[in-house]
Amino acid sequence: MIRCAKISEIPHILTIVKACTSHMIEKGIFQWNDEYPSKEAFAKDIQRNELYVLEERGRIIGTIVVSTLMDAEYVPVTWLTPNTNNLYIHRLSVHPDRQGMGYAQKLMDFAENYALENGFESIRLDTFSQNKRNQRFYEARGYRKLDDIYFPKQSQHPFHCYELVL
Repeated sequence: MIRCAKISEIPHILTIVKACTSHMIEKGIFQWNDEYPSKEAFAKDIQRNELYVLEERGRIIGTIVVSTLMDAEYVPVTWLTPNTNNLYIHRLSVHPDRQGMGYAQKLMDFAENYALENGFESIRLDTFSQNKRNQRFYEARGYRKLDDIYFPKQSQHPFHCYELVL
């Protein structure tokens, strides 16, 4: 079941994120770190009703942010559609113990259906340039790779922006 997250669930969400961070670092992917994603970012997501959790047998195993807010880093990107009616995906995570079982697909299906049902023109996101698995994942779903952006607090490497026109 996918539902809106509650503020009381942030500690559990951070446990999942830390597990994902460690799992990526073990594979040489320095996409997330101790500073990102943060407790404060998730609290803001919840206040905006944009953080969703995936539950399996009453236990949270994944997260996704489905937002209408365009981050400042996205402004210089040459997008495929105008910056007027777009949905943004952030902080997609599935606990490493549950990865490879289709849960990330389920979370993306949820976000894409939400976008379609609410008349959005496109879905935008970014993923780390060193995370080839994520790039293949989004490209297989029809997302087009566009410009690169940088998050210096996270990495010296760029993040690729992607867009799916609906």
